[in-house]
Amino acid sequence: MTQIHTLDPGASPLDYYGYELRRCREAAGLTQKQLGDILGYTASLVGQIETARKVPTLEFSERVDVALETGGLLSRLAVLVMRHQLPAWFQQVAEMEVRAAEICSFQTQLIHGLLQTEDYVRAVLSALDGSDLDDRTAVRLARQRIFDKDEPPILWAVISEAALYQKIGGANVMRGQLLKLLAFEKNPRINVQILPFDAGAHAGLTGSFTLFRCRRDPDIVYTEGYGSGHPTANPDTVMDCSLRYDHLQAAALSLRDSAELIRRVMEERYGEQRVPGGDPVA
Repeated sequence: MTQIHTLDPGASPLDYYGYELRRCREAAGLTQKQLGDILGYTASLVGQIETARKVPTLEFSERVDVALETGGLLSRLAVLVMRHQLPAWFQQVAEMEVRAAEICSFQTQLIHGLLQTEDYVRAVLSALDGSDLDDRTAVRLARQRIFDKDEPPILWAVISEAALYQKIGGANVMRGQLLKLLAFEKNPRINVQILPFDAGAHAGLTGSFTLFRCRRDPDIVYTEGYGSGHPTANPDTVMDCSLRYDHLQAAALSLRDSAELIRRVMEERYGEQRVPGGDPVA
């Protein structure tokens, strides 16, 4: 007789998810293979998720909710699972992203994680460590679900022009990433400004930072080091960074001019080019 791996649903969000998935599947009278066939996944994957050996994706969770008529239970749990899979030092940041009414970010080298494409995420995360890349990519992308809320936060992202030229993942990846930035051009809740090289010395020379502004909680400033995060609600620090951010926005290009620069860099640096007498190459 096959031994069934039992989970303690109180051990972690991932264990709780696996416990609830198995409970809902068995209540529907389905085997792992039958559920996998309905969902378009293998029985092995269903089993790995049920035993907390695999992180469920949001797509998987949404399909399960439809197939088993769970009322969205697994999709809600998946968000908690994803957040818990983040590095311990970053979990507080993900929680702040959920609670914030306004997020103001300045980035010197990279596109902000809330605006990254899947391919860009994979390239960034695999720079030094390619392990569990599918799960780690899904976890980072899940943070972007905050924009699907009934009242999503307003995001202001000031990005150094250098980030447009840093070829993360190659030309095709960068072209897709810049296209995504351009897709926000008509979205008043997601605003992208580019700080041009011509700005010279500016208020953000000391590094990237993010301001979280909440309706009921104190404002928080977040900075990041190697393998560590540093949130603070110190009023003097918050005031200093708020002033710096105002100056960065003033020095950055307008929303329209920023989009034009992104478009120009995308076409000139990452657009298709033809070799003489040949086919287009990236």
